[in-house]
Amino acid sequence: GILTRPSQLLICQRRAGDLHALKWEFPGGKLNNGENDAACLRRELQEELGIQASIGAELYHTAHTYPTGRSVALTFFHVPTFQGQLVNHVFETLVWVEPAQLRQYDFLEGNVEFVTSLAQGHWNSLFSMR
Repeated sequence: GILTRPSQLLICQRRAGDLHALKWEFPGGKLNNGENDAACLRRELQEELGIQASIGAELYHTAHTYPTGRSVALTFFHVPTFQGQLVNHVFETLVWVEPAQLRQYDFLEGNVEFVTSLAQGHWNSLFSMR
């Protein structure tokens, strides 16, 4: 999920003991059986951050195979609004950054193409003042 506020988006760092330790990513997670992508994201944001999210437009979809052979399908949705206070339940840390700052963070390989596009100004309309 791409949670935004004027000029910034939320990124999350995996915990030191997790798979892909200390890599950066966006909040979200794995589909449960019978769940669609938007429902999955809504559930994951509740579990990971304690918020009730409004799921917006699908921004990007890709697939990535890691050197271990593990493949993932990734769908990125805009999360324009949410209710509740962000509470970090599963990450090492949470940071609000401007898109141009994304290149300073070591993202999961599967996220890099999308992160590069964000940093280059694609989807700038997501960060307009509300």
